[in-house]
Amino acid sequence: MTSLFAPVEADLELLTDSLKQLIGARHPILYAAAEYLFTTTGKRVRPAIVLLIARLLSPQGEISLRHRRLAEITEMIHNASLVHDDVVDESNLRRGIPTVNQSFSNRVAVLAGDFLFAQSSWYLAHLDNLQVVKLLSEVIMDLAEGEIQQGLNSFDAELTLEAYLQKSYYKTASLIANSAKASAVLSEVSPELQECFYQYGKNLGLAFQIVDDILDFTGSEEVLGKPAGSDLQNGHLTAPAIYALEEYPGIGTLLEREFSQEGDLEQALAWVRQSQGINRARDLALHHARLAAQCLESLEVSPVQECLYNLTEYVVRRLY
Repeated sequence: MTSLFAPVEADLELLTDSLKQLIGARHPILYAAAEYLFTTTGKRVRPAIVLLIARLLSPQGEISLRHRRLAEITEMIHNASLVHDDVVDESNLRRGIPTVNQSFSNRVAVLAGDFLFAQSSWYLAHLDNLQVVKLLSEVIMDLAEGEIQQGLNSFDAELTLEAYLQKSYYKTASLIANSAKASAVLSEVSPELQECFYQYGKNLGLAFQIVDDILDFTGSEEVLGKPAGSDLQNGHLTAPAIYALEEYPGIGTLLEREFSQEGDLEQALAWVRQSQGINRARDLALHHARLAAQCLESLEVSPVQECLYNLTEYVVRRLY
């Protein structure tokens, strides 16, 4: 994965070290929980995009300290949301590793998530850019809104594709879109170019989430780092299942009785896999990946521009 981010590979290594220093050690348990997150490192896609845009838009190709701090804030917000998601979903594994709530407790996990949100807000305020503060504050509201929508719509067979995409924007795409735009804002480029990077992040984020939702049906527990089919089991209707419902309305019956009878979940998963739902969801992911790629067409070709473009291909390549 690091080779995908070659122009900022060294910067991402610095970011991990810096994050551990930023969280501080005011409380040993909170520090341990937060450090655990940054040690069990993920792909770092979100801060990588912030850093790539910063490098792309800099006349000398250099990354400013404010851009580096923005990348760190972005990763803090992302990890805070993951900790809270795992508590709400009662997840024991993430990326094949025990979650913070599993390793410590729900109470510590909630506090660790709150701690990271608070830390990110404090560092955000110190960037001294009101527009960037507004963009990232909106992300934190969107994350909460997405989690509330997901909770309210659990086991709801009437969920529309539009509502699913809106929730996916709140939970995944908002952070990528608004942090990408914030990076452009700090680079002091035109509003049109700022909007271009917002649309890039939005569509890349939607493609990313749709692909994740497909993999929940097609991937193995080993690859997913969590049990396959867990979204549906938790009552979360995603693109493949929404499409599959058109062919197999019986999925709705099983969903609404919350898979309470033996074999219900296995039957619902089988119907989704037999339907055109996965193929149609794949087409939807490709559509958003192409929209993200189109946002880069007006930019001068360079190693960084190619890196951002390759990311739109990488997102959907995970399906093949």
